[in-house]
Amino acid sequence: MATEAKYSIVREVGRGSYGVVYEAIVNQTRSKVAVKRMHCNVPENVELALQEFWALQSIQRQHENVIQLEECILQNGQVFQPISHRYRKSDSHLLLIETCLKGRRCMDPKSACFLWFVMEFCDGGNMNEYLLSRSPDAQLNNSFMRQLSSAVAFLHRNQIVHRDLKSDNILISHRRGSPIVKVADFGLSKVCQGKGNVNQHRFSSACGSNFYMAPEVWEGHYTAKADIFALGIIFWAMVERITFRDGDTEKELLGTYICQGKELIPLGEALLENPNMKLQIPLKNKKSMPADLCKLLHDMLAFNPKERLDAFQLEVRIRQISY
Repeated sequence: MATEAKYSIVREVGRGSYGVVYEAIVNQTRSKVAVKRMHCNVPENVELALQEFWALQSIQRQHENVIQLEECILQNGQVFQPISHRYRKSDSHLLLIETCLKGRRCMDPKSACFLWFVMEFCDGGNMNEYLLSRSPDAQLNNSFMRQLSSAVAFLHRNQIVHRDLKSDNILISHRRGSPIVKVADFGLSKVCQGKGNVNQHRFSSACGSNFYMAPEVWEGHYTAKADIFALGIIFWAMVERITFRDGDTEKELLGTYICQGKELIPLGEALLENPNMKLQIPLKNKKSMPADLCKLLHDMLAFNPKERLDAFQLEVRIRQISY
């Protein structure tokens, strides 16, 4: 990076279809940061990068369970420019939109457009890897459920719908001793306009990861309550250690599903096909889950969004369970 005077890349720690994440060092303080590079070479990538920027910028440093953005840097060729809150009015923004949203590919590598997100570094990896490397722990599960409920309520209070909650997009930090979860990866998020109830906003573009998608997301008509369904999948899988193997990466992932022969059907898709299906919670051992937690999961995974908890109700209920 041309910002070498400020950061030094140490190693690559993650790679996906939307970008690459590196561990880096702030040269002046020697502190660690995570740096995510998103290539803005096609309109879809630009949209993802800008959505992540708006979400993180709008809630900067307000909740300990949401990943913190240190700064965002626009790279245009060999020129690197930090982006401030005045980004909407900057020439760089207009150039990025004009160049990338028109779909023009930069044939000269020196003219490539990237957004670099400099964020706090989480030393515990993602929640999926963290939990699967440890024995089941009810106290830890309870702590994670409380933290995640608080984080999602905070996001919804600030008009942000994540739309891709899954254990791979939740990071773990040990900076304060006890593990702290951090909701991350806001590329598919939406910052809703206005200050009304976030649950009144309607979305039509189906997105997210299949095994965490609510039934109404599969149909393409949904609200912020889709985030609650995804959390319900995460909580249920976390408590009972239910996993599946991702077909593309072969990674073992926490998540619940319905078996049809040898085929695994995402729970949301199965509920869409059979809205009256009774969920078997708990799935493995009745002693592993108290009745009030079973009821909570049923209320988070309700087929009808109107019968599903919202984030604010969940934040209260999660503190009342006996688990």
